[in-house]
Amino acid sequence: MEKLGIGTKIDHPSFGMGVVVEINGEYYKIYFTKLNEVKEIDREFEGMTVTDKVMPDFQPIEIVEIEKALEKVLLKYSNNNHIVPLANKWMGGTVTINAGSDDMQCKEIPIRTFFNKIIMVRDRLRVLEQSINSHKVLSEEEKIHMQQYITRAYGSLTTFNVLFDQKEDSFKGAGK
Repeated sequence: MEKLGIGTKIDHPSFGMGVVVEINGEYYKIYFTKLNEVKEIDREFEGMTVTDKVMPDFQPIEIVEIEKALEKVLLKYSNNNHIVPLANKWMGGTVTINAGSDDMQCKEIPIRTFFNKIIMVRDRLRVLEQSINSHKVLSEEEKIHMQQYITRAYGSLTTFNVLFDQKEDSFKGAGK
């Protein structure tokens, strides 16, 4: 259906004559004289006849446009603009977690899923690190103190470096 502005007069097959009084993303709110009430009518509904069109004074933003803009912003400000590759030797593999008791089943997880969880932990540690470093209230001493915990967490995760294809993507601890 064509885009209608507030004040457009329409004829609805069930509700009769009406006037567009409000517009939102998916609906027109139309006051119907015969009913003496406002009804929401889907903007894509093609059963109405426009009797006196008023051009919209603004173009409502479509959800597709919002999604594209959000995706662009997320990519621009994301710490992880590239896909972190899993080492080829692990492609298609699984991680098996065996219970300590014979009466319990083991848990098998695709290694790609496990790897992606590790990447999420790493990325969240990076965001936490940036938040601490840019915090306006914390003193330098407090920032350094908190930073040590993040460095130790990275160090604890170095076990998983074997999964990374690229050395620069792997975890680095404090070192000696």
